[in-house]
This record gives sequence, C-alpha cells and structure tokens, in this order.
Amino acid sequence: MNIADRRHTTVDARDVLVVDDEEDIRELLELSLLRMGLSADAVGSLAEARACLERARYRMCLTDMRLPDGDGLELVEHISCRQPGLPVAVITAFGSIETAIRALKLGAFDFVTKPIELQVLRELVSHALKLKSPETSGEASGDESEVAGRSLVGSSRALASLRIQIAKLARSQAPVFIHGESGTGKEVIARLIHGLGARAAGSFVAVNCGAIPSELMESEFFGYRKGSFNEAKTDKNGLFQAAHGGTLFLDEVAELPLAMQVKLLRAIQERAVRPVGAQTEETVDVRILSASHRDLAQLVAENRFRQDLYFRINVITLRVPPLRERPEDIPELAGYVLKRLAERDGSPRRRLSAAALAALGQYTFPGNVRELENLLERACALCDDEEIGVEDLGLDGSMSAGMSGACAFTGEAMTTSNTVMPMTYERGNGGDEKTQILRTLDELRWNRTAAAQKLGMTLRQLRYRLQKWGMD
Repeated sequence: MNIADRRHTTVDARDVLVVDDEEDIRELLELSLLRMGLSADAVGSLAEARACLERARYRMCLTDMRLPDGDGLELVEHISCRQPGLPVAVITAFGSIETAIRALKLGAFDFVTKPIELQVLRELVSHALKLKSPETSGEASGDESEVAGRSLVGSSRALASLRIQIAKLARSQAPVFIHGESGTGKEVIARLIHGLGARAAGSFVAVNCGAIPSELMESEFFGYRKGSFNEAKTDKNGLFQAAHGGTLFLDEVAELPLAMQVKLLRAIQERAVRPVGAQTEETVDVRILSASHRDLAQLVAENRFRQDLYFRINVITLRVPPLRERPEDIPELAGYVLKRLAERDGSPRRRLSAAALAALGQYTFPGNVRELENLLERACALCDDEEIGVEDLGLDGSMSAGMSGACAFTGEAMTTSNTVMPMTYERGNGGDEKTQILRTLDELRWNRTAAAQKLGMTLRQLRYRLQKWGMD
C-alpha cells in the first residue's frame, strides 16, 4: 500500500516496514509476510520510511540498500539512534558481502541477498520477531548474566561493560569474534550471546577447530553421503546441519588449515554446504561465533589466515578481559567456585582464609578463570580443614612466577611445597597406564583431582581416559 494513501491520527502498531524502490519486490515481500500472518507497510524511499517510523511502531524493518533519496545504511543508522530495539535487515545485491558487513557493523540485525530466497527470508523474519524488547531482555541494565547455568561472575566495571556488550550482540545476527586469553571463558560468553538471542531455542554447537584432524574436517563440518568413502556406510550430517536454526561456535578458529578456511568461507557466505559425496548444496541457517586466544590480524599479516575469512568472521570483535585486569572479581568468583565444588562433591563448603584471599589477589593468573577453578579444586582436595589457607593454594615459587597453577600439570614434576610429586609410568601403553591410574584412584579413594595431580596429568586428561574406558 502507498504511504500517501494512509492517514494516521494515532500511533499505529504494525509488524514489518518494507523499504524498496522496486514495486514488484515490495509486492513479493508484502505477499510473503502476509502468508506468515504479518501486517506490513511498504514504501519506496528513505523519506517515506522515516515518515512511517514517526507514525507507527514496528517489530521489524526490511530495507533495500539502494533507494532514490539515499541508501539503506542511512536508515540503519537512523533506527539505531532513535529506535535501538527495532531489528533492521538489509537487502543487498548478490555478492555484495562488503556492503552487508558494513550494515552489520552499523547495527543491522542481518541481511538477505537478491534474488531473495523466500525460505531464507522467512527464517530471517522469524528470528527477528523472536527478539524481546531491550527493556524486557535486560539490555538497558546489562543484568542478564546467566543462561542455562552459564554465568559471568563478578561486579567489576570491566565485567559490567562486557555484560552490556553481550546483550547488544545477542540482538544481532552478526558474526562475532571473541578474543581473549586461554581460560577467560570465551565459550561461556558465546553461549550467553546465543541464549539471550533470537536463536535461543535452537542448538548451540561448539567445535574446537584444533582438535579435528585435517583429513576429517570437511566431513565433520559439512557431513557426508553414503558411499562417498569406504567408511561411509550411511548418510551423516555435519556440524553446520546440526546447528541449523541455532549457533555454530568455532573455538580456536585460528587453528584451521588454509585449505579448510576456503571451504568454510564459502559456506558462511553462501549459507549453504555441500556434504562430501553430494551433488548439490544444502541451505543452512546458522549464526557464526568464533574465538581464539591468538591475534588473527597478525596471522593474516603472516599469510597464515585468510584475509577474506578474517573479515567475514570478525565483523564485530568482543575482547574478554583477563582476570588480572579485574582482581576485584576474585573473591566473588572464588566463592562461586567453592560453592559449586561442594554441591558437585556433596562435601561441606570450604572458605578461603583472609591471607589466602589476599594471596589470590596478588597472583597474576596466567591461566585466568580456569586456573582459579583448578587451583581451588586442588586446594579442596588437599585441605583437611574447612578453611583453605595460603599453604593449600601452592602459589609460591615457580608457580607464581608464571606457571598455570593446577591446569599446568603436563607430567613433569612440580616443585612447590604442597604439590604431590607425580608418578612416572609408560605413556602410550594402554594396559600399564590403566592399571596405574586405577590403582592410584583406589589409593586416593577416587579423589580424581588428587589422583590426576599424583599421576602428572590434568583433571581433564584423567576424565578423558576414564570416559574412554567407560568408567566415568
């Protein structure tokens, strides 16, 4: 309908504002939205769009990039300033990824390319309309800090700023690169972005890019079809298909080999994947979040990471502050960890002495929050009292000089005064290893933390072996 034919005496409530100078596209979009049960106003210029926004309240805006009196980016900026809770999706020409990225950086919710695929459009609109208003979602106050048991613990200014950024990013579909040191909680943040966003009902699929053998990457990411290779007895979906309708989290994305980076770039740009052995591509609807402790820009300069993929996944960078930059959060974090350990083990909740808390406040934590968790788990295993003292933390000597606390065990003997010297055994010999691990667990009454320390491995390594033997 033409805006000139409408006369609003009061603020109207509509579902979608469509802005495109081509009448046939406006009609196509209106008809598609009508079939979804949505009301729409369709206009052909920037001026008419601004007039509509003054007269009516919308749940979503769809705008073309090229308009007779301006472009879609101007409308994105206008809405971001005046109605920040209104999701805006831009319609771009085929192949105009750079333009789409500019729109996402300005605050656009998502983009769709011409020629418009109606299924892609319906999915985009569906996600946008699932967003809660900023007032409801907690964006204004930044107090949304826990989703499905995942939380950011602390009251520092740095963490408050991070919470606000997470809430804002949750209202977008833009790819986000989460940059932070090991142990800062990058996956926790990715899960929060997913859980607070429009895709919360969908799957969150996390993959460690450094843990997949290069020869299996394509089939793991994109799936395969029966008979495509000797072991392919049935069809199998990949990680992209598993994350359809949700979020795919690429942890340690810097570890991807260059050959896989090319294929990943195409999948992200085309929003489609071709399983190994398939003749055609399959459309996938996923939001990409990625993370690494490494400097991607430096890797690009060294030709170890593709620049085009870097720009595609790094539309928005979210920096996670290390624990040493927010030491005021340590008491609250420590209390949270000790409570969780007590609940997990069914043991009395331990507390830190004033001296122990002061020592933690002076420690640099090269392993960040993960190291704090491991230090406290180790201290609980070794402490005989309800109060954990400085001597139970093992923060003296080489550890405080840069070792990563309890997460730094690699099989080499530690020299701190309170560290149990690890056993030595022949690694790689499954039988001998299993025998010694089980004997150590029996000796320590199946205290896994103490056993892992005595065996010279991390708790995660011990759990992995127990799971492999079906004993976890």
